[in-house]
Amino acid sequence: MILEIRDLRVYFPLKRGSVKAVDGVSMDVEKAEIVGLAGESGSGKSTVGYSILRIIPPPGKTVGGQIRFEGEDLLVMPEPEFSRRIRWKKISMVFQGSMSSFTPVYTIGYQLAETLRLHGYEGDPESRMVELMKMVRLDPSLLRKYPHELSGGQKQRAFIAMAIALNPELLIADEPTTALDVVSQMSILNLLKSLKRDYGLSVIFITHDLALLSEIADRVYIMYAGKVVEGGASERIYKTPKHPYTKALLASVPSIDKAKLEGIPGFMPDLVDPPRGCRFHPRCPFAMEVCRRDEPKVKSVGGDQDVACWLY
Repeated sequence: MILEIRDLRVYFPLKRGSVKAVDGVSMDVEKAEIVGLAGESGSGKSTVGYSILRIIPPPGKTVGGQIRFEGEDLLVMPEPEFSRRIRWKKISMVFQGSMSSFTPVYTIGYQLAETLRLHGYEGDPESRMVELMKMVRLDPSLLRKYPHELSGGQKQRAFIAMAIALNPELLIADEPTTALDVVSQMSILNLLKSLKRDYGLSVIFITHDLALLSEIADRVYIMYAGKVVEGGASERIYKTPKHPYTKALLASVPSIDKAKLEGIPGFMPDLVDPPRGCRFHPRCPFAMEVCRRDEPKVKSVGGDQDVACWLY
């Protein structure tokens, strides 16, 4: 196991109370595995990614839990050591909207070289940059181009090259295909799968698009209102979903054989004062009295599949 998260809690203090953005999340990532983290906007997916890299935007802070990477608890590691040994060298991230992360007045090559220099790369930066461009299936001549001269898909691939420049073992990809056309989306997915296959890279793929996730993930965790409500092997989650929220998400995915799309009534709860019991019960068609009173524990429902629901 390369990454183990246990009972992670991240809160954002406000005047009227704390936003419980991540509230008791547990998940695992194996070596050379692509793990999907899915849910609606505001479910806490990106905050989990920021927590791993210890870059939670202020005033947010981790208030509990463990994040163990290769056996070490990252949350107790001193910041200078974490920055020197872990961030970008062992764990890196492709941010949501990363296509806008390049500085427009410098070439792609300059910015890639700067990343290598700042993190103490000891090899030949020129040959490494050419190697990286080939790894992400871009022509090395693009190193001389400015960001505005690249297409959206090319910029996203270039940023992935920057993220893997120091051979990290874990890549956190936060909505890496947002705003890309379908062809570019599939090229990014195929790129991540090839990096996993050829270089043993582990990936946490964060998205709200379950259809996209079905093409890439080995294992999937479904988040709702700061909690993981279901997790397991991708095939089991898609073929035999258990939690009503997972079923509702899958029912809302467009398909050629569906007469109409099904939505989820209601809204994500206020995470300053979340509902008592199961947080999904105000929107759940199967809600019982116990759902309104007590929070369900995560339990195995057979095979590699866990669910937090009173129906089981």
